Amino acid sequence: MRADILVICGPTASGKTALAVELARRFGGEVVSADSMQIYRRMDIGTAKPTAAEMGGVPHHLLDAADPEENWSVARYVDAAVPVVDDILARGKLPVVAGGTGLYIDNLVAGRRFAPFAPDSGLRRALQDRARAEGLPALRQELERADPQAAARIHPNDEKRTIRALEVFLSTGRTITQHERESRAIPDRYAPLTIALDFGERPWLWERIDRRVDEMMERGLEEEVRALLASGVPRDCTAMQAIGYKEIAAALEEGRPAAEGAAQVKLRTRQYAKRQLTWFRRNKAAHWHIWGKIPNMPAAVAFSTKLITECGLR
Repeated sequence: MRADILVICGPTASGKTALAVELARRFGGEVVSADSMQIYRRMDIGTAKPTAAEMGGVPHHLLDAADPEENWSVARYVDAAVPVVDDILARGKLPVVAGGTGLYIDNLVAGRRFAPFAPDSGLRRALQDRARAEGLPALRQELERADPQAAARIHPNDEKRTIRALEVFLSTGRTITQHERESRAIPDRYAPLTIALDFGERPWLWERIDRRVDEMMERGLEEEVRALLASGVPRDCTAMQAIGYKEIAAALEEGRPAAEGAAQVKLRTRQYAKRQLTWFRRNKAAHWHIWGKIPNMPAAVAFSTKLITECGLR
């Protein structure tokens, strides 16, 4: 199948940015970030946002696209990313979608439309208030009546998705299940060549994660978290739930050394990497490049170049 975009995915610390930049340079591409936390301004160290040097002069899109106080959803990401990808294609360049947020990547490839709702209507806040006052089971019962299929697939303790499903129904008069069924029936917007990265031995990835966290602390992650909190960013906002920020903020609030928070960051990042791998392995069309203990970039570029040529990307 002829592809029109290149996707570079994999767990955190697997070398996605470096490979994406190298391939973009080689094939006249521009990188479109698919990282749910690198979109936030002033959150650079803890998100491993690429520096200007690491970007190597390659245009990068959807970095620093929102303030930390904003609630950035997958729907908002797709709305922002589709015009960027279309513009890159229209200019004859290669879109290189790179990141570890599988939900963002999958929905961007599909070009999926999302059930509309008015985020400033106060409905979400009202539902959140009800969850606190009446308990989540009361909202679950309401969802079971309105959209039993959604209720069956949403975990009973998942307040966020329960509220989202009710929000869609109450805002539009149609269930989120109806909308998702119609959306899935539409052909994908893009045809991706997906290259996924991993390591041959799990301890090699763990070592890279631990080293990355140590480097983040040396570069000033604690100071970055302190600055965000001092600027008024709420601890319970979406951005501050990111791994690296949540743990350091908790340590600071509780009067513990930031180093204790960093140990938790390493643990949570490993757990997250496992979930990322589970997500990306579901894609049977992905081409996996498996690193040795020390990544061999020339080998990865050669592997990718062969696939890019075969798929007609360049």
